[in-house]
Amino acid sequence: MATCPPYPTRAHRHTHWWQRPWVRYGALITLLALSGLVILALVREQTGTRGFLVGLGLAVLPVPLLIAAFRWLDRVDPGPWRNLLFCFAWGACAAALIAIVANSFATRWIATATADPAGADTLGATVIAPVVEESAKAAAVLLVFLFRRRDFTGIVDGVVVAGVTATGFAFTENILYLGTAFGTDQLTGDRGIASVTAATFFVRVVMSPFAHPLFTVLTGIGFGVAALSAGRHRVRRALLPPAGLLLAMGMHALWNGSAAFGQYGFFAVYAAFMVPSFGLLTWLVIWTRQRELGTVRAELPAYVAAGWLTPAEPYALGSMRARRIARQYARRHAGKEGARAVARYEACATSVAFLRRRARRGRVGADFTGRERALLEALWHLRDVARPALEHATRATAPPPPPRPVPPWAYPYGGAQGAYGPLTAPVPYAPHSLHTPYAPYAPYGPHAPYGPHGPHGHAPQNPHTPHSHAPQNPHTPHGHAPQGPYAPPGPHRP
Repeated sequence: MATCPPYPTRAHRHTHWWQRPWVRYGALITLLALSGLVILALVREQTGTRGFLVGLGLAVLPVPLLIAAFRWLDRVDPGPWRNLLFCFAWGACAAALIAIVANSFATRWIATATADPAGADTLGATVIAPVVEESAKAAAVLLVFLFRRRDFTGIVDGVVVAGVTATGFAFTENILYLGTAFGTDQLTGDRGIASVTAATFFVRVVMSPFAHPLFTVLTGIGFGVAALSAGRHRVRRALLPPAGLLLAMGMHALWNGSAAFGQYGFFAVYAAFMVPSFGLLTWLVIWTRQRELGTVRAELPAYVAAGWLTPAEPYALGSMRARRIARQYARRHAGKEGARAVARYEACATSVAFLRRRARRGRVGADFTGRERALLEALWHLRDVARPALEHATRATAPPPPPRPVPPWAYPYGGAQGAYGPLTAPVPYAPHSLHTPYAPYAPYGPHAPYGPHGPHGHAPQNPHTPHSHAPQNPHTPHGHAPQGPYAPPGPHRP
């Protein structure tokens, strides 16, 4: 009986106490908590209790919308929530604290050195603040890139991580600005639309809630392209993140300096730079997401040939509409747990497709076999709930087959141009016709390795050699799964 290859094990190595995960997590949580307490005290001191509460209530309004937007962009291969929570906390606490302390110190030093407080404020807003704030936010992107490398695989991941970090930073900054504006209105007695609070809310929350995310997303794109670069492109991987950071600083400086361009400088910069940049980056992210769906459709047929997936699944998993219909179908027939199972199935299938693509490009380590096997095992355990939902989604979203030409003699009274029928007749819908583009590929059999690390360390077979074997039928007459070292576990296997 064939047995599954053992998971790769690492040699036992003694780890020091500071290298243990719980120590690192504890230190990080403690750092963020202390930063949050300090920033809370500083903001409350500058705005007062009432101003802080008013600023908090107004600043929280755009946060759910921005988080939902970034989560929507990450729907193809969603990252774990703990990464987003860390990024938001870093932006709202650590980055905001660094920015407040560094900006205040630098502005005071420049004012003392030049004896020009007005010029110091302008220089601090246009030069010091962009450098300090973008560097502080980029630190979160760098930490995720270094320590959560498996979750940081491309441009979309960089955009999401950077955008959520900037959303947290903007949240704290809006509390400060709105609370200060409310305090000013309390002193002047202004109310309603003519108040400073209303004007600040309109500019920062209504017109430009995406300002800080837009700046930091440029840094995230630099890290994302670096993540896509192969190992041999070391110069590119080293230069792209700093280049993205410099672009973020430049756009931030242009935005902060718009007030110096005259009475209508803000609106000119907003219309000429901010809106076009926002539209261009939105198009880039959506285009990248469509390419990720194309990767799913291109890589998963190999697992269809090996028997892990059904022929309809690559199409369904490569369409966001089909994925949504599958989750809705599972929710109707299996409840919330069924919908979660389908979502988990979709995430695992996407991850294994991206893993296979990185393996073909030579960007995986020695743990490739174990990671791939773990993902495939997760798919196999969720198949009973997910496969009917994905089959339903395929039937609901697949395009109809093309019409079949009908010969002229099919119309006895008028021929091809007769009055009793069209030139072509539709073909009755057949579910199996949907599977034709995704038929199992001959080069990939259940005994062939999925990447550069096979069960015995051999390189994969050449798919174009004359000795390649066709795959076994994943649906055997007795309902057993395919056998072999890389085949799904059947009912007679341990």
